[in-house]
Parts: sequence; structure tokens; C-alpha cells
Amino acid sequence: MNFPERLKRKIELRKKENSLRNLGETNNLIDFSSNDYLGFAQSSDLHFQVNKLLDSLEASQNGATGSRLLSGNHKLYNLVEEELCSFHNSESALIFNSGYNANLGIFSSIPQRGDIILYDEFIHASIRDGIQLSNAKSYKFKHNSIEYLKKRLQMFVSSNEGADQEIYVVTESVFSMDGDSPDLKEMTQLCKKYEAYFIVDEAHALGVFGKKGEGLIQKLGIEHDVFARVLTFGKGLGCHGSAVLGSKELKKFLVNYARSFIYTTGLAPHSLATIKTAYEFLLGKKGRESQQLLETNIQHFRKIAKELGLNFIQSSSAIHCCVISGNEKTKNIAKNLSEYGFDVKPILSPTVAKGKERLRLCLHSYNTSNEITEVLQKLATFA
Repeated sequence: MNFPERLKRKIELRKKENSLRNLGETNNLIDFSSNDYLGFAQSSDLHFQVNKLLDSLEASQNGATGSRLLSGNHKLYNLVEEELCSFHNSESALIFNSGYNANLGIFSSIPQRGDIILYDEFIHASIRDGIQLSNAKSYKFKHNSIEYLKKRLQMFVSSNEGADQEIYVVTESVFSMDGDSPDLKEMTQLCKKYEAYFIVDEAHALGVFGKKGEGLIQKLGIEHDVFARVLTFGKGLGCHGSAVLGSKELKKFLVNYARSFIYTTGLAPHSLATIKTAYEFLLGKKGRESQQLLETNIQHFRKIAKELGLNFIQSSSAIHCCVISGNEKTKNIAKNLSEYGFDVKPILSPTVAKGKERLRLCLHSYNTSNEITEVLQKLATFA
């Protein structure tokens, strides 16, 4: 079958730049690459409790059967959304099929023509894609820079006084390609001062920060100052799906205007039961133990990396990135580490900027201190 020549050339360009993507394969290497920070994805206890819950609710159907506005809004949705509101101290919660869908839904529907979106330059691709679908104008600000954001806000507020215009500020509580965090309290105060609406993606904070893994926004006690929080369950909770937290009016608006919510089949009962059970684990002994182990591993990792003088971006999260520079060199170091039994993924351009290619090491509750020490020692010999 014929394939367009222009598309062939784009694939060849990726090959030439040593950045052609391929689907991953299952391996038996020591895991420093997955987002399963608390080990919930591989928990046999959680798996058993999910099936037990489905049996008790007589929710044995395999699929949702339709969108939530048609036949797919089964009773587990309401149960889980109510629990999300309680756990996250939120007026409302609306479950989406993925974090990608949630961000598409928010940014394609909420900012209106004439509105302004200010976004961190390192924001996730799903948010960028949502912004591209919006009729609002968008402008980036320097990564985690309070001063740059302040200048942007001052400029747009002063130049549009009296105009029917809203400003939306968006960032992540933990950045997926750096592992670092902005000053969320200061950003909240700026948004209050300039009457902007603050949206925060908590994908990599859920399960990691807070006494019960609530995320960084709740840990800081600013949940009522944030217009919308996006949670994804495929990282720290080891399952699938996402939710947008906010006011009841926000939920009502998204149900009516977010196309990525309206025009998609809902999650299967099994997915909702897994989310519900994962939250019960967070509240229980298993969650506390897993969080404590993860925090111990993060502190041990930072200590050893500092002793070895490795060039890691400052992070207190489960994500730690060592900037290498160059696709070929970064891929070769990852390959060398795999030969010693460690699964560490290279992050290449164009996913990150050229010259900022890096190795991303994700830490988990189930990594041992010896594994962490050894992978860093091996990295030090290659970097």
C-alpha cells in the first residue's frame, strides 16, 4: 500500500536525528522508569479487592456501553466522584477517561475568544494541545518564574481594563520532564491579586505529596484558591482515568461543553472500581507504608546523587532527571544501564529541547536502597 512521500521524509528525519520512537517492551529489569510510584499497579491485594467490590455491587458488565450522557453513567461513577470530593476537599469532581482528555476538555472549552491563557513554557503536551483547540490567545512564561508571570499579568491587566476578558494561569505541581515544582503559594497570591483563574495539573503529585497522598495543592492548603485541579490516576495510583476538581459550576460547564467528555464512551466499571479501591489503599495501612518507603527512597537518592556530583535537576518528587545533552549519548547511557539490569529511559529531543536531553529516573516504594545506590554509581561512570 502506498504511503505519502512527505510522511516518509518525516520518519527518515527522525531516524537521522536518532529520535525515532518505538513502542516499549516488557522486561525484567529493575524499574526506574514507570510512574507506578507506590506500587499499586502491581499489587495483588488491590486486584483482589477490586474484584470483590465489583461482585458486591453486582457490577459485572465489561464496558460502559456508551458516553456518560447516554447509557454509560453507571452507579460507580457517582460513588467515586463523591469520594473524590471528600478526599480532596472539593465541591465537585468530574471523571475523564485520561489526563490527556481532561486537559483537552478544559482548555478547548473554558477559555473563550478574547480571553488570555498564560502557561509555563514546560507545560505538558496535553495542555498545549488543549490550548491549540481554544479560541483564546495564549502566551508562555519562563519556567517556574514568578517574576516573569507577574510581568505578564501586569501587562494584560493594564492593557485590557474594562474589557470582557478573563485570564487563566496554568502550571503543573510537579513537572513530568524535570521533577521540579513552582512556588504554588506565590502563584496563587498573584492570581488573586490580578483576578486570574489558576489551573494546576497534579498528575505527578497525587499519591506522593500530602499526609494521605492528596497532592501538593492540598499539602499547601490552597485547594480553595485554585479554579481547577487535574488529577490523573495512571501514575501514583497505578490505575487509569483522571478527574477535574473544582466548583459545581465548573462541573456543569464541562459536562455541557467539554467535547472530550461528551463524545467518548465512559470508563468500564472495572476501571472505576480500581480507582475507588486505590483511594481506599491510600487511606489505609498499605498507603501509609508505601508513601513512607517512597519518601525514604527519595531522600536516599538525593543524598547519593549529591555525593557522586551528578547533574540532576533539583527535585523533591519521585521524578529525577539527569541532563546529558545529545540524543545519541543519552540513548547509549540508557543502553549501558540496561546491560547492568536497570530500566532507565532516555528523554530525547523533540520531547525536550535540543541540548537538554536527559535520563529520567522514577523512584518507587519498592526500589531498595542498594538498587538506588548502584544505579547512581553506574550512571556516574557513564555520564
